[in-house]
Amino acid sequence: MKATVLVDNISQEDLMGEWGLSIYIEYHGKKILLDTGASGLFLENAGKLGKELKDVDYAVLSHAHYDHADGMGAFFQYNDKAAFYLRKGSAENCYMKKWIFHKYIGMPKGILEDFGERIVFAEDDYTLCEGVSLIPHKTEGLSLIGKKNNMYIRSRRGWKPDDFSHEQSLVFDTRDGLVIFNSCSHGGADNIINEIRKTYPEKKIRALIGGFHICNRTEEEVRELAQRIKDTDIQEIYTGHCTGRRACSILKEVLGDMVHQLSTGLEIEIS
Repeated sequence: MKATVLVDNISQEDLMGEWGLSIYIEYHGKKILLDTGASGLFLENAGKLGKELKDVDYAVLSHAHYDHADGMGAFFQYNDKAAFYLRKGSAENCYMKKWIFHKYIGMPKGILEDFGERIVFAEDDYTLCEGVSLIPHKTEGLSLIGKKNNMYIRSRRGWKPDDFSHEQSLVFDTRDGLVIFNSCSHGGADNIINEIRKTYPEKKIRALIGGFHICNRTEEEVRELAQRIKDTDIQEIYTGHCTGRRACSILKEVLGDMVHQLSTGLEIEIS
């Protein structure tokens, strides 16, 4: 399995970065795109990296936020064959609360209607193709994390804290163990690792790749998370985007060489 970061906050040489994430994954002849960043920049960087996104077989949205979904329209226009897999329940209804105000942070308005024939809503544990699965959150009480992060869902009944039921993990079975992609890990990086372990109790967990949404957390909170990750016995983590450089450095202090910083253009190979 080979994963190439098309977009991350950190730029590299002639590859531009932005607040967002997009990763191109090659696995047993299949080409999978995870997220599209916050613009069409992922397409530009893919061209520079020699990755032809017209050949993508499957596209996956990790969760329904703009910095992962705003390039969806550009992808649909560029690639005319791949379905885009969202978690069932995903909608244009995600907001950030500040004081009494709510700011929209969701998918492009109208995207679900405009490209409905290309969108598939994954339910339960969903097999994308052989060796690749989409796994929903299975941890109780995640709305408490949503409330702490001031993230809300707008419904017909009013505002409710986000429980991240629109977030999903993309999981690959490799000879070295399971590799988990979760672009923002809103439900908690340690919770996600444990969710996948419970889903596949006979498998070992090789790596978790994605942001951890801890860029605004205190040093103590980051260190506590690092210890919980260590307790899962995972072998490696590759993190960036909403983790932030400061938090990534703290994670590395606690976890050592098992921590790797994501950046635009980074290539990750796992046998």
